[in-house]
Amino acid sequence: MKADINKLCRELGYSFADPQLIEQALTHRSAGGKNNERLEYLGDAILGFVIADELFKHFPKASEGQLSRLRSSLVKRDTLAEVAREFNVGDYLRLGQGELRSGGQSRDSILADGIEAIFASIYLDGGYGVCRDVIQAIFLPRLTTMSLDRHRKDPKTELQEHLQANKIDLPGYEIVSINGDPHNQLFTVTCIVSALDKSTTGQGASRRKAEQDAASRMLALLNNERQ
Repeated sequence: MKADINKLCRELGYSFADPQLIEQALTHRSAGGKNNERLEYLGDAILGFVIADELFKHFPKASEGQLSRLRSSLVKRDTLAEVAREFNVGDYLRLGQGELRSGGQSRDSILADGIEAIFASIYLDGGYGVCRDVIQAIFLPRLTTMSLDRHRKDPKTELQEHLQANKIDLPGYEIVSINGDPHNQLFTVTCIVSALDKSTTGQGASRRKAEQDAASRMLALLNNERQ
């Protein structure tokens, strides 16, 4: 195992009996050969269960919907990319030349997949208990700061529920433009509520973020009209 990956393992708090597993977890499909796609699939499932179990124990009075929203906030791409950056996972990834040139080592989707693949590699190497302990150590600081009172639904969900409650057709989202380099893009999206003949525009570093921004602006517009 290379020295730099040894450093990553020390920071994760786990030493591999089979170093090839962590090597595979850090290999993107663009690099060819054995890559981390299957590991990412497995890691996603393991992470989801561990987080669900922790939330179930930590919030005994939470409803199913509240638990689902809390879990989603912890396992979403943005959060996983943040975790990956905390361990500098991008520095260890093996990418093809095209991905390297386009800044793939900094892309949220690649970083998120990488950290999930790492969790799977730990599970395959050391078993569920060890993998759970690593995930708990990483996510506990985030989990303990969560609050049912503070944790709101995301704007798209709020807008959808608001429209459904008023028996109005659900909104549509359309991409207006995508600007910037592949690794530093700015998406512009419109949120359209045809039944009300209203639209708002949002921006963000991903399509999802731009849609959330547009939905938030639509909610503000509808709330202002009610006042």
